[in-house]
Amino acid sequence: MHIEPRLNGVPVALEVEPHELLLDVLRDRLRLTGAKRSCDVQVCGTCTVLVDGLPVSACTYLAVEADGREVMTIEGLRDTEAGGRIADAFTRHAAVQCGFCTPAMVLTIHALRESGATLDEATVRRELAGNLCRCTGYRAILDAVMELDAEAVGA
Repeated sequence: MHIEPRLNGVPVALEVEPHELLLDVLRDRLRLTGAKRSCDVQVCGTCTVLVDGLPVSACTYLAVEADGREVMTIEGLRDTEAGGRIADAFTRHAAVQCGFCTPAMVLTIHALRESGATLDEATVRRELAGNLCRCTGYRAILDAVMELDAEAVGA
């Protein structure tokens, strides 16, 4: 099947199989390896990418569903001002240890911030619930996000 998504702001044209997963296309064919394979059942969140600005689990999202949509991976966010702010906050709060979950966490946080929602701790906890981290214990991640929200409102 022929699909034409915008990938990290760039139009791409691809031939994919009807059953091919977005995660496989990104990692294996396009060499965008920031989204990780882990659970394969939409539980851990390490495969998270943004589709039309919303977090999706690329391990269960068919590539054909991305046709005509905007897909953003961590590689697309990494060098943006927004991505830099999140990375800086993660660094200041030591919110990165092994780094396996970090791309998905950063993309999810970016989407949440872009939504315009007020980022109180309960909201951040709820939105990050689908992204598992086995290293940090989440406190550092929450502190980093709360700092970002404080900067956004000028506190």
